Amino acid sequence: MKDLLDRLLTLPGALVYTLVTLVVFVEDALFFGFVLPGETAAILGGVAASLGHVSLPVMIALVVAAAIVGDTVGYEIGRRLGPRLLTSRRLRARQARLDRARELLARRGGTAVFLGRFTAFFRAVIPALAGASSMPYAKFLAFNAAGGLIWGAGSVLAGYLGGHSYRTVEKFVGRGTALTAVVIAAGALLIWRIRARRGRR
Repeated sequence: MKDLLDRLLTLPGALVYTLVTLVVFVEDALFFGFVLPGETAAILGGVAASLGHVSLPVMIALVVAAAIVGDTVGYEIGRRLGPRLLTSRRLRARQARLDRARELLARRGGTAVFLGRFTAFFRAVIPALAGASSMPYAKFLAFNAAGGLIWGAGSVLAGYLGGHSYRTVEKFVGRGTALTAVVIAAGALLIWRIRARRGRR
């Protein structure tokens, strides 16, 4: 990863933006997360910003947008290709994890889209699974945008605040952002239940 960062910092700022954005987008849209996690690219983008190589607000905006749009493309691919895509040879070796992702989506619905954003494998397959299961796009988009915003901003900021300690940041950022996501989701669920009870009364 050090070599990757060193190479990234020798590139023009515009190219850094482009590469980080593409990696995040492609991970979500085309299952490349199995090879190069978008989280790593987002953290590196934050490190580049901490060293003054790129703008922090621009990097956050690009990563968040790439996460949301990438998931939308993944959703459309799943909706159009459905089971044929999910039984491909590339995914056959990961069938057990794919079954867990299906179970999570069936049990949690939109919340699975949100929480799936914080695990590399789920981040790559949940959008396509949501499309294949005919989840309404409006519902998918709402949870996708919330997850993309928190994950994207959190990953870039973690890299920015960690600076040269990016190895430690990369190791723990997934856990930290997932914990934050769970707390936010639990709070939202609590508020919804309170309002629902008041409405029934």
